[in-house]
Amino acid sequence: MSELKQRSTGLQSAPIQPNASIETKPHEHPLGEARHGAAMQLLRIIGFAIYFFGSCFFAHGAQILGVPLYFINKDWFYAWQALAKRFFALIITTMTWLWSPTVVRISGDKSMAGKLRQDANGLLEIDFEDRAIIMANHQIYTDWLYLWWIAYTNRQPMHGHIYIILKDSLKWVPLIGPAMQLYGFIFMARKWATDQQRMRYRLQKLNTRHSGPMSGQHGAAQLDPMWLLIFPEGTNLSANTRKQSQKFAEKSGQPDMKHQVLPRSTGLQFCLQELRDTVDYVYDCTIGYEGVPPSGYGSELFTLRSVYFQGRPPKSVNMHWRRYRVKDMPLDDKEKFHDWVMARWREKDELLEAFIKTGRFPADKVAVHVEDGPTDSFKTPYINTEVRPRSSVEYFQIFMPVAAAIMVGRVLVQIFDRIFGK
Repeated sequence: MSELKQRSTGLQSAPIQPNASIETKPHEHPLGEARHGAAMQLLRIIGFAIYFFGSCFFAHGAQILGVPLYFINKDWFYAWQALAKRFFALIITTMTWLWSPTVVRISGDKSMAGKLRQDANGLLEIDFEDRAIIMANHQIYTDWLYLWWIAYTNRQPMHGHIYIILKDSLKWVPLIGPAMQLYGFIFMARKWATDQQRMRYRLQKLNTRHSGPMSGQHGAAQLDPMWLLIFPEGTNLSANTRKQSQKFAEKSGQPDMKHQVLPRSTGLQFCLQELRDTVDYVYDCTIGYEGVPPSGYGSELFTLRSVYFQGRPPKSVNMHWRRYRVKDMPLDDKEKFHDWVMARWREKDELLEAFIKTGRFPADKVAVHVEDGPTDSFKTPYINTEVRPRSSVEYFQIFMPVAAAIMVGRVLVQIFDRIFGK
């Protein structure tokens, strides 16, 4: 049995430690002292910077190498950018594995039967459709990182075919912003008059049929694989956004959430209306982070510094999954669809309440399958795994396009010198 499998088994048998039991003194971090001192943190920062920006140089370089394909064959261009997107998923997965080993606990309800599996090596393998909409609550800034890793674990890997809806300001972040634009991510200005046309254009492209390598077909045009990730709350949970949510709840005459921000339904409804003929299911993920006190906010505790430099990641990242059929949703009635979204978020609030009290989401055993796991009578409804690549050498493929381009460039320079040199 692998080291990961042993670690997973130990987690399953460990006693539940509710978030509510965490007691802290004033100004004390709920997760205790930093694992690394100042000197080690400095070394980790330097190593992290070299790794991340060096890796992004090669991944973004691969993107740029593929830009000329746009003017030659758009199908090949999109396939190349999907490859570059896979590279970035490998970068952040390996980064988390090396700098911030993170336990992930996966669960689901009955609608997820047959969709969540842990293999004999302890690695997660999910079986979602190759075209789906993923919606999730937004707890901390890096929720998207764990959900991108989920795409990596799909039986048909989807980490090169994920499209994230983000706020508009992020597209101007140096290096990463241009990369996200080439990835085809959708940027929202939170002004529906502006966003509607922009979103329609992007969604129509996701509905376009191709016959290139992305669709895996040659000849008859097919829809490309696609996961669309949306956070209906529009922002992560914090003291400030909680106040804004409370004010909006009072103004609109509806109860506020306890553990989330009130969601917005307009963008999600529009996405579903545009994609209803090409997407069958919406997958709903409720995310909870172990180690956050009842009155605290994960966004304040789990910063880049604390998670990757100080050695204080979440004790566990918990994901509870549910699945909904698109054709069963009231997509053509704005009020009914808003009520549907609010009902799902009320349920998510109840799930989070249970998680805070017990340290686990209420779950159903039929949702998960563990290879070489316990018999049904001893089976738990959770998969305990970690964020990690399937292979320790998989990461190195990100260097191949740029390295190949450099080698070809050197050969061409030598040929040029021999022909035209003195």
